[in-house]
Amino acid sequence: MTELELKYGCNPNQKPSRIYMEDGSDLPITVLNGKPGYINFLDAFNGWQLVKELKKATGLPAATSFKHVSPAGAAVGQPLSDVERKIYWVDDMDIEFTPLANAYARARGADRMSSFGDFIALSDVCDAATASIIKREVSDGVIAPGYEPEALEILKAKKKGNYNVIQIDENYVPKALERKEVYGITFEQGRNELVIDDDFFANIVTENKELPDQAKIDLAISMITLKYTQSNSVCYVKGGQAIGIGAGQQSRIHCTRLAGQKADNWWLRQNPKVLNLPFKDSIGRADRDNAIDLYIGEEYMDLLADGVWENTFTEKPEVFTAEEKRAWLDQNTDVALGSDAFFPFGDNIERAHKSGVKYVAEPGGSIRDDHVIATCNKYGMVMSFTGLRLFHH
Repeated sequence: MTELELKYGCNPNQKPSRIYMEDGSDLPITVLNGKPGYINFLDAFNGWQLVKELKKATGLPAATSFKHVSPAGAAVGQPLSDVERKIYWVDDMDIEFTPLANAYARARGADRMSSFGDFIALSDVCDAATASIIKREVSDGVIAPGYEPEALEILKAKKKGNYNVIQIDENYVPKALERKEVYGITFEQGRNELVIDDDFFANIVTENKELPDQAKIDLAISMITLKYTQSNSVCYVKGGQAIGIGAGQQSRIHCTRLAGQKADNWWLRQNPKVLNLPFKDSIGRADRDNAIDLYIGEEYMDLLADGVWENTFTEKPEVFTAEEKRAWLDQNTDVALGSDAFFPFGDNIERAHKSGVKYVAEPGGSIRDDHVIATCNKYGMVMSFTGLRLFHH
């Protein structure tokens, strides 16, 4: 198949629309089910590159949850703890959690509100366990190098048979030059084929130079995630998964704050007060996610005053005070942080410290690098200057 006609482009008024190979060769994908759209394919192809590189860098199966051409989550297939299974709403599932299933549960679960209605990319052949997790979530589609027969049947039954399932040729290699048009003008550039591995973080510029193996994996995840995140972008990672991604902000400190707030929410969800919220049985996972977001946010006191809790909980939950939240957040440690361009001020490091960051990777090159390094030293952080920017647009 050399081209695929699409219903419309980014918006319904943008017609005609298609994807095709300019040289007339066959597309490297097969649509096994559904009718993916323009934005679906943008998410699918960016997501596939991300997980393919994560697998290459770590040797572990990888998954990502994409929304509007930026990842909402990304992870590798390290085991889930009992608490993580609970906060990702998979603790009730009677399945064998394969490494790929662990990867997707993590990628989907870290920022469940942003992942709602995602497009999924998987580095490995989709197994039945992973398909079973996908089946119960609100999602637009999935791309993978293959599907086990049982997994494909599970996915085909989703969305009344209209779920988008794409198989990609894992051996496909794109051309070295890439092009796109803006306002009728063609842009051309070399593809970003930068390889991110252990050596990528060798230039440690802080007094603390101890970079454990898990921190190297987490920093690699942050950098590869940023490589496919709309810039400016910052990514917090812990235990093999992105826990907070700040994308598309004009100011780097706003990226750091946005991603840091998401990382904080991920950690706050693990507090016993949140784990034991008395939800009514009729409240579904998505509504529970929304309620938890309000419960750990500043809006909760207003909801208590308005009596909104009565529609969600069997009894009024105990207030989660600001002091309790701060004490819990202070227990989060050993978080890794990546930035797609240099930090211009030490305020980014100050904000990162509040979310438990200990390991930092950024290009360096600011006229205030000395201040950024000094701020890291103040908190005993380890910072690597990679020397390479990772903008993506």
